[in-house]
Amino acid sequence: MPEHLVFTLAAALASNGDLAGHERRGTLAWPGRSAILGLLAAARGIRRDDAGGQAALAPLHVAVAVHDIGQPLRDYHTVQTVPTAAARRPDSRAAALQKAGRAVNTTLTQRDYRCGVLYSVAVWGLDMAPFRDALLRPVFTLYLGRKSCPLSAPPAPRLVQADDAATALEAAQMPEFRPAPPAFAIYSDAPSPAAQVERRNDVPLDRSLWHFASREVHVTHLPRSA
Repeated sequence: MPEHLVFTLAAALASNGDLAGHERRGTLAWPGRSAILGLLAAARGIRRDDAGGQAALAPLHVAVAVHDIGQPLRDYHTVQTVPTAAARRPDSRAAALQKAGRAVNTTLTQRDYRCGVLYSVAVWGLDMAPFRDALLRPVFTLYLGRKSCPLSAPPAPRLVQADDAATALEAAQMPEFRPAPPAFAIYSDAPSPAAQVERRNDVPLDRSLWHFASREVHVTHLPRSA
């Protein structure tokens, strides 16, 4: 049976990524492939500009079970840009803002989050023991989407021998401090007879330039308990 690395992701705030524009940064209901691989890379100390280290994660397969998608939260920020005509060749951004005065362009931006999320994750495709060890003692801080979204509980990684990801996910250890409802959906790289096929733009191509490719995601909706 294939070896799966299984762990949980719980956070008070999460930002799961979406097609992003300048004024709106949305979030989907579950963390995609790029988020999971990024978290594993952070745990192992692989930096974003380490193209070789990032490429070495490509053989991994991912399945995410959604236990709680949390509640939506929208945060508002203002972004100021300085027209070139208002401050030519400034020594710093502070100097540019001071020189431009009221000539700056101010834009209101929106950033979406999910509050109180809970997911279980299964990853397979390589020797998973080093990834388990890294999640137990991560090199970099682990967070869900943005640095303002640290995990609220250790991921509790474990290695599981299972025929498929859905079976492996049943072994995920949930946080003791909060109720853990049964998963109501599984988003997986692996096909399943009961799954629907969706597409998601979350295959990392270049972390430094934030370039991503599209992939098929196999979605299995599970019955909710009464």
